[in-house]
Amino acid sequence: MSALLQCLSHTPLVGFVDPEQSVLDEVSGVVATAREQIAEFDPELVILFAPDHYNGFFYDIMPPFCIGTRAYAIGDFGSAAGELSVPGDLAEAAIQFVMDAGVDVALSHKMQVDHGFAQPLEFLLGGLDRVPVIPVFINSVAVPLPPFERARLLGDALGRYAASLNKRVLIIGSGGLSHQPPVPELATANDHMKDRLLGSGRDLPADEREARTKRVIEAARRFTEDQNTLHPLNPEWDQWFLNLLGANRTSELDSVSNQEVSEKAGKSTHEVKAWVAAAAAMAAIGPYRESARYYRPIPEWIAGFGALSATTV
Repeated sequence: MSALLQCLSHTPLVGFVDPEQSVLDEVSGVVATAREQIAEFDPELVILFAPDHYNGFFYDIMPPFCIGTRAYAIGDFGSAAGELSVPGDLAEAAIQFVMDAGVDVALSHKMQVDHGFAQPLEFLLGGLDRVPVIPVFINSVAVPLPPFERARLLGDALGRYAASLNKRVLIIGSGGLSHQPPVPELATANDHMKDRLLGSGRDLPADEREARTKRVIEAARRFTEDQNTLHPLNPEWDQWFLNLLGANRTSELDSVSNQEVSEKAGKSTHEVKAWVAAAAAMAAIGPYRESARYYRPIPEWIAGFGALSATTV
């Protein structure tokens, strides 16, 4: 049994509001290196932890965690669209394993996902269907949110499940570090937006999809000019988090409250729970060693943008 961990920020703004070319080249180099490492590892299975941004999961039923036995990417913000290659039997067995381990998780036979899932598969593997993937949703934007400890325990259970398969497993955590883009909130939304958040947004009309895309792009442009227009990025928090992850000390996050994360690093920073779950899965397989790391605050993408990879010792 061998495993490779790759955590990578995603951003819907790539190609729409980009930083200067030297930064783009830097990020492209990080992705290319990770992709080469993954190709050399030649994974037989991917376990992908990622959030959603009110494109597949809504308040009609909002689970803290969900594993898909089938999944379809909608292709928002120009990300890849289409079916993910999900091994349904392995995904169902994973769900049973996780529940037997004491972690409640929802099941979806028709999971709809967005760029949070599609972008890492596209960037790191070259497409949605190159390697069988078990998609694991972690609610990172819709309060009430799961605490860090539950995300870690979810990852720990899935890591032990992966270890039982005797396969080369690539574990991916996809999410931003500090950031808070303009995501609607149920408590303050108008009636139309509330209806969308309650489920009608699952099949968003094309004109609303376009308006939503433009709204985020415009917010990014304003944020690039003035970082007081949204919650500011927090490089210090991001580096602290990366140090914990790289040293396999994610359990220290168990005592960190969701409110503290929101206040210090932004309401969308909860996406790091995908990284925490991925690292916990890696640790459950065996001791790991950090092999590469990247970090840079990129206001054009409204994100503390990072990557971290690790290999089994």
